[in-house]
Amino acid sequence: MAYLETLATSVPPVADRRRQIESEALPRNLHALLAQAARDNGDATLWNFFEIGQTITYADCLAQVERLAAGLQDIGVKKGDHVAVMMPNVPAMPLTWLALATLGAVMVPVNVTYTHREVTYVLSNSDAQFLVAHESITPLINTLLTEASTGINPSRVVIDGHSDGYLSWQTLADTPWRELDTQQVSQGDLLNIQYTSGTTGFPKGCMLTQEYWLTSGKANAFRDGRKYRNLLAPTPFYYMDPQWLLLMTIYQRGTLFVANRQSASRFMQWVRTYEINFCLLPYLIYKQPPHEDDGKNSLIRANVYGAPRDLHAKIEQRFDVVAREAFGMTEVGPAMFMPIEATDTVGSGSCGVPSPFRECKVITEAGDEALPGQVGELCIRGKGILLGYYNNPAATEAAFLDGWFRTGDAFMRDERGYFYIQGRYKDMIRRSAENIAAREVEAVLNGLTEVSESAAVPVPDAIRGEEVKVFVVLREGVPADDASLQNIIAGCQANLAKFKVPRYYSFIKELPKTASLKIAKATLRERAADLSERTYDHQAGQWQTASGEEKSA
Repeated sequence: MAYLETLATSVPPVADRRRQIESEALPRNLHALLAQAARDNGDATLWNFFEIGQTITYADCLAQVERLAAGLQDIGVKKGDHVAVMMPNVPAMPLTWLALATLGAVMVPVNVTYTHREVTYVLSNSDAQFLVAHESITPLINTLLTEASTGINPSRVVIDGHSDGYLSWQTLADTPWRELDTQQVSQGDLLNIQYTSGTTGFPKGCMLTQEYWLTSGKANAFRDGRKYRNLLAPTPFYYMDPQWLLLMTIYQRGTLFVANRQSASRFMQWVRTYEINFCLLPYLIYKQPPHEDDGKNSLIRANVYGAPRDLHAKIEQRFDVVAREAFGMTEVGPAMFMPIEATDTVGSGSCGVPSPFRECKVITEAGDEALPGQVGELCIRGKGILLGYYNNPAATEAAFLDGWFRTGDAFMRDERGYFYIQGRYKDMIRRSAENIAAREVEAVLNGLTEVSESAAVPVPDAIRGEEVKVFVVLREGVPADDASLQNIIAGCQANLAKFKVPRYYSFIKELPKTASLKIAKATLRERAADLSERTYDHQAGQWQTASGEEKSA
């Protein structure tokens, strides 16, 4: 659907849409949501794992989920048990999640790329009693169980694929159907212990209920008042997005197209091939070479997150798509969204207004609600937000203020009620008496034609306290020379106040990332202190290394 055609679709005002969504009763649990969808839409395709060629209908999904739930029950999984699930993007992953939800058990998603240390921590910290894993993980499991460091008995390990002596996932999935008592499972029951990315230290396990997932799926499905027939999930199911995208799909009675992994170079091809109506659009696709079919797609809405302001309109024009900002967190799910009809906000940087089921406010250091235009900490409350952090009462207590979740994000609200992220409080650079949001500096850099990605970090300075250093990943084909550097500096000078313009610049092949693909700022802060790395000092006009200073060309 073309850009103008999407905007011309008549829908009620956003406030009316919100009231409608919140006034309707939620399903009792995830199983009830799936069961009703199977009754309504049984023969339709629920998902298509298109890179491995596996599809399932709504009716078959319900039947497989119930058989798998019975099989899990037979090996001792019961309501409240913690089950770690470590799988790539294969159908067994969402089937296992939905089966655990049916029993009222708790899934602990584990990233398949985690190291031995990380897996040991998550399994131990979450008190996992069972482990369901893909056959590719078996060597790591063998090591973990030999060390007996996780507390999981080998008789409670289930393998999808060649089971190598462990319980077979397929055998459990083939358990004869029997009626299960799903009425015992309520919205308030814990469903996920979802670990945050952990940009510093170990990640925290967010305790997320069935209500959290039901509200997340419903808010995303209906807050724009549009119909999405085909949706795209290109990231792993052990992350948040594919889980709520699946529930959004079920609410919409649509089809979820699932890729093995994210790919900026193939993304728009997927969108065109599968006639995708809704996706989370990585703005880096704008930096891919132009294609004659860029504007030929069926997108109705694309969510973009943190896109550079000057790229926002260009993305819409090039791909003929309605791209809108949104904001969410593992702890609270969808928190804000920019209404699809808000055309005047394109390029504003605003995250929009509170989503259904969510209230948002900005507070000052004194704890008072901030005035419009005043920067403070974003706080969120509402139906189904996290219960707290598992096995971490201190972090739970610090995260809440009178029932409001403290995000740690610096925000500002304008007179119209639109919210604008200013950066993480822990990701601010204090230069002399000025606070500089790393996010703002990065947004400017990422909008430059020479830059693929960037990260801004503080470095100590005897006079100003801190200075800004940036690590820059150049676009393919852009040389790491002085001409490119000077263009980048000029771009910063044209778009940032003088005190925000970075002093130090280092070219880097790729940015270090956390398991959830967020930039590992702690690693970069350590690296910034390494004097052996070639760094350009804009103030001195020289390249510097530990071996001495070099004149710029």
